[in-house]
Amino acid sequence: MAQRAGYESSSDIGVFAKLTNAYCLTAIGGSQNFYSVFEQELAEHIPVVQTSIAGTRIVGRVVVGNKNGLVVPSTTTDQELLHLRNSLPEGVLIQRVEERLSALGNVVACNDHCALIHTELDRETEEIIADVLGVEVFRQTVAGNALVGSYACMSNNGCLVHPKTPVEDQDELSALLQLPVVAGTLNRGSDVIGAGMVVNDWCAFCGLDTTATEMQVVESIFKLQEAQPAAVATDMRNALLDQLA
Repeated sequence: MAQRAGYESSSDIGVFAKLTNAYCLTAIGGSQNFYSVFEQELAEHIPVVQTSIAGTRIVGRVVVGNKNGLVVPSTTTDQELLHLRNSLPEGVLIQRVEERLSALGNVVACNDHCALIHTELDRETEEIIADVLGVEVFRQTVAGNALVGSYACMSNNGCLVHPKTPVEDQDELSALLQLPVVAGTLNRGSDVIGAGMVVNDWCAFCGLDTTATEMQVVESIFKLQEAQPAAVATDMRNALLDQLA
């Protein structure tokens, strides 16, 4: 299911939130309305953690993560790191990284299996991302932009990219990621996909300005109509088996 949300007066919710299959990070200091949208949809399945990173609210743009781990910039304070370690599920690795391109969310797009990274990211950072997140890493651009995290958003079901991405590039990315890739916009024509939405395997949150057509594209590329949290799907399967037995 795709839903709309806004952070104060901004529709760029991908700036203020980070969503994965195992946890959701949201910026501190927003209105209760912002949190309740996430809590309602996610709280039964994964923890929704309010935090700051390096004292800022732009958590979605400075961290990169998936169900296996979370990579944060070196400017993250010890207190923030401790808060994250205490709040995230066991088994999620957290690693600080010393990187010149410290807005990690802008320079990396990933799901649980692969990551697209900025062509100039340090080798060491690339290795940390591969190890901590347990992903295959590809150096790539999207529509000629090196900021892959800003101009692409991916889950394990699909990938939405900058509207000016040529069809050949979409096909190449699709072959690389083994996912359907489609070009589109959010927030009434914004091409900054990573800032306009957050997504995991069963739900997506888009900015308040996102049109119905844009929402439809999001729901179809990320296969959200039939998607359900793993826990819910398992419960339903068990119930069915009980009935059959």
